[in-house]
Amino acid sequence: MFTKALKQSMGLAVVMAALAGCSSTSTTDTAATDSSATASSVDSSAVSGSSMDDSMAKLDTVFYFDFDQSVLKPEARAALTAHAAQLKASPRSVRLEGHADERGTREYNMALGERRAKAVRDFLVLQGVDSSNLETISYGEERLASSSSHEMNRRVELK
Repeated sequence: MFTKALKQSMGLAVVMAALAGCSSTSTTDTAATDSSATASSVDSSAVSGSSMDDSMAKLDTVFYFDFDQSVLKPEARAALTAHAAQLKASPRSVRLEGHADERGTREYNMALGERRAKAVRDFLVLQGVDSSNLETISYGEERLASSSSHEMNRRVELK
């Protein structure tokens, strides 16, 4: 009787270990990336008409994503950490505009743009930024940054 209980316990332990091995809390993307999309952000001087003050203008304000992904790249995380520090020191309202390229349906691209904007918002909130100061909006494929480059269209703009 003792061995039967021991075998059941061992079986349960193996199943639990297998389930734990299958779960993932990683936020890194293992999908292949486009070779031309290695930059995760651009100089904020390329963004005209933004409502940022001078200290925020020195930081990157556009963050790019891989095809069909809403996972932040390491470079974007570094820039967003700096944004978070400034937003905590000097709170203000920020709009996070999510975008997608024109591949996929309009509805899918709207949802993908929303997931991208929320990924940026969630990261900033985890860094201590007050969520009430962050607004997310998705434009999907409606506001393309480039008609010839899919990579430039998969982005979130911080304004």
